Amino acid sequence: MRTIAVGIGCRRGVSVAQIEAAVHAALGALSLDDVRVIASIESKAGEAALLDFCTRHALPLRLFTAAQIAGVETSASPHVQKHLDVGGVCEPCALLASHGGRIVVTKTVADGVTVAIAADRITLNTSKSHA
Repeated sequence: MRTIAVGIGCRRGVSVAQIEAAVHAALGALSLDDVRVIASIESKAGEAALLDFCTRHALPLRLFTAAQIAGVETSASPHVQKHLDVGGVCEPCALLASHGGRIVVTKTVADGVTVAIAADRITLNTSKSHA
């Protein structure tokens, strides 16, 4: 069952290999088979490597506006704030795409790509014990 959202931020012009490596590193014991959606900021809509990654793995790409992202409290990066006018991309996008879930892998940085992973709220609710 696909139950996680992966938020991705990246420098302009990164390669699909860089995105692949960063996502696999962040997933750890998880698999791409667990991923329901990739999420990013709308300014990445034309980022070729991000689009290629999603196509290769048959994953939908959900994009969020800066205003939507600004409404989510996560750790902030002065660099991202300066260039994209939001405090971060990967963590808030993962949270927004997870339908009220929670971060299970905080922001990881690898070779110009940031990745965070959020578990869907539905998954969190169904995994609780009813003792």
